[in-house]
Parts: sequence; structure tokens; C-alpha cells
Amino acid sequence: MEKDRLNDFGAYQKANELFELVADDMTSLVRNPLCVRLIGQLVAAADSIAANIDEGYGRGSKKEFAQFLLIARGSAREVRGRYQRMNRWFSPGVVQARCALASEIIAILTATVRKLRK
Repeated sequence: MEKDRLNDFGAYQKANELFELVADDMTSLVRNPLCVRLIGQLVAAADSIAANIDEGYGRGSKKEFAQFLLIARGSAREVRGRYQRMNRWFSPGVVQARCALASEIIAILTATVRKLRK
């Protein structure tokens, strides 16, 4: 996969979109002392999705790419779970939208890993 092709990969596009949304969402919580640790963990998990797709792609082998996509999938599940647990600080619409986007990423990554392992 060339870099341009990576930018066309739906999970990568959605991971970058999710990161931007997470960063925006966390800005509203920065002054809440209960959220300091959660903010850092959620931003790191959101960043980890695209970062692991990048790193796996850069490894140059299908086997390693698949492994890093599984790691990225775990980070997407973490983001989804954190939004569900942090629902007291966000509107139901925001939680639902972020969880839906994370679920889309998870589905794409799962399908891609299956395809790479054939």
C-alpha cells in the first residue's frame, strides 16, 4: 500500500476524524479535576488508532500490518468504552455519535484483518 492508498483506507480516515472529535470534546472537560486522567487516556487511545495503522503499514508485511490493525482495533474499543463510561459529561447524541464512529472503525479493521490473513 502506498501512502496515498493508506490515506484512502476508510478506517484510517475515520480514525483521524475520531481523533479530532475527541480532542474537541475533551477541551470542554479540561478544568474538571475528575477528568484529568481520563482526558489523557482517551486522547492517547484515540491517537493510537491511526498511529498503529501508520506503524503497521510502515512495516511492509501483511502479517505485521494485520497485527497492528488488531492493536488499533483494541484502541478503538477503548475509545468506545470510555465514551460510554464518561456519558455523564456529554450529551447522549455525542456519546452515540462517537461510539458509532468507533464501531465503524472496529468493523473495518476486523474485515481488513480477515482479508489480510487469507
